[in-house]
Amino acid sequence: MNDPLRHAYRHCPMCAAVLTLREEGGIRRPKCPVCGYVQYLNPSPAAAAVIRRGDRLCLVRRKFPPKVGQWTLPAGFMEYDEAPEETAVREVLEETGLETRIVRLRSVHRGMLPPERPVVLIVYDCEEVGGEAVAGDDASEVGFYRLDDLPGPIAFSAHREVLASLAEEDA
Repeated sequence: MNDPLRHAYRHCPMCAAVLTLREEGGIRRPKCPVCGYVQYLNPSPAAAAVIRRGDRLCLVRRKFPPKVGQWTLPAGFMEYDEAPEETAVREVLEETGLETRIVRLRSVHRGMLPPERPVVLIVYDCEEVGGEAVAGDDASEVGFYRLDDLPGPIAFSAHREVLASLAEEDA
């Protein structure tokens, strides 16, 4: 991301004063000269699930922008009151119709949701415990694919990193 400050508030959300740039924690950040509010430009947390059926892996095709028609692991953004594990299980159910449980934390990745939304993707290995694979929510298709015969393209770099790691493990 070239200029994270392009996403900064111009006015303080607490008192409406014009924000100025001040060094805070070694970084120039928008800060209110009146009430002291500091805007931290943090990445958005998201969770993804790796679900296997034998030598096949669950992927979904994106129904909405960005990257319409491209493929991803079942994944989505955390809600305000959710733990990352709950996010992964909820997103799988919403996008695939599958009920899952977390087996283990697989990995954590830095990514970017176009055009410029930094993301921290928390990836879990999950196992199916119920449901039926049916595309839902923001997925137009759901399927299970061998790592050496994935549909494409894969939408996001963090998802490509996970898939590459899985392929390396299976080699």
